[in-house]
Amino acid sequence: VQLQASGGGLVQPGGSLGLSCAFSGGAFSSYALGWFRQAPGKKREFVATISWGGGSTTYRDSVKGRFTISRDASRKTVSLQMTSLKSEDTGVYYCHGRLSGIDYWGEGTQVTVSS
Repeated sequence: VQLQASGGGLVQPGGSLGLSCAFSGGAFSSYALGWFRQAPGKKREFVATISWGGGSTTYRDSVKGRFTISRDASRKTVSLQMTSLKSEDTGVYYCHGRLSGIDYWGEGTQVTVSS
């Protein structure tokens, strides 16, 4: 399985940004998909996940109401729409996939929230 994230960049506090992750090499609809992030000097942390069928989503508390995760089976992508961004949202964002207890990671994309 390969995961390729894109869409990172520099945004001002209060702004919005969308991330996308292209999935290949496996049965897309079988995988739970999600996003993690890692700030400088900190451990990688969970951000959001969406179930294999898309019917269930989970978010870390600090992004609830601001971030939205979604998946598109026709395009084999998982997206993260981020609004009301804060400086503490800065980090490298990683796309994640899981099936049968096996984790798959893509290369990260940098998100910087700064004025």
